[in-house]
Amino acid sequence: MTTAADADAAGEGPTATGSRADERTGATTDDRYTRKRCALITGCSSGIGRATARAFLAEDWRVVATARNPDDVAELAEAGCETVALDVTKPAEVTAVVEETVEAAGAIDCVVNNAGYAQMGPLEDVSTAELHRQFDVNVYGPHRLTRAALPHMRAQESGRIVNVSSVIGRISFAGAGAYAGSKHALEAMSDALRAEVEEFGIDVVLVEPGPVETEFVERVDEEVPPERTPAYEPLYELYEEAQLIGGGGPLALEPEDVAEAIVHAATCSEPPARYPVGAVAQYGSYARFLPDRLRDAAYAILRKLV
Repeated sequence: MTTAADADAAGEGPTATGSRADERTGATTDDRYTRKRCALITGCSSGIGRATARAFLAEDWRVVATARNPDDVAELAEAGCETVALDVTKPAEVTAVVEETVEAAGAIDCVVNNAGYAQMGPLEDVSTAELHRQFDVNVYGPHRLTRAALPHMRAQESGRIVNVSSVIGRISFAGAGAYAGSKHALEAMSDALRAEVEEFGIDVVLVEPGPVETEFVERVDEEVPPERTPAYEPLYELYEEAQLIGGGGPLALEPEDVAEAIVHAATCSEPPARYPVGAVAQYGSYARFLPDRLRDAAYAILRKLV
């Protein structure tokens, strides 16, 4: 990873930001008031993660963009990001990336937990191993990174954790149990964490997009169980026709729309606990207030239409 000294040598002069805790890290007063704010972002190989890295760069942040394959973020390196290989399912990698980021940048001001994917299919067809992998990336990954970053943020007496969830984190539907379960878990953990770290000057924010025009939908198609129980064929047909997750449709967002919300969540003085992004997320979340029997009836109608 490019160091702070390399950045200075390249003429990438730091900008003002200041943190009371830099005194604990050994930084001088001048360092504290001239360094760039630093954001560590996961899942930057495409879509929302890539757009978010560029959006932070546009706001003159120091950006550490991560992906499992460094080649996938080479374009971001050319744009000015510091790029690092990171698999959020590997604890040693998570710890190392956080420590390297703090050492190079002097602090870590924002963590964006964006890496994730959707395991689709009826729960009977989703194996326990597949369910565990879903939670390993979508839940345990953000947990690992948050745990590694919090001691530094607590020492700084400032910091922000932005967890990229989904409208699916507040409602659920047939065929999305594994994915929705992981996002529900992320939301519940974020709510608890927000109360736990508020006294240390740390904010926790959930960003909840609706459908987004990204390669995410292609990954979803890859994650449908290969062995399908014939009894659920109408559900698979419904999923394929409705494109329940990912891009497609007139209400789909662009990745840049979500990136804008993430940057605002990271920079505004008093962020709300949740940022629903787009009409589907803003209005779809109200479905959780409907009686269960009405939501079930709506799915039954869709199934009959298919």
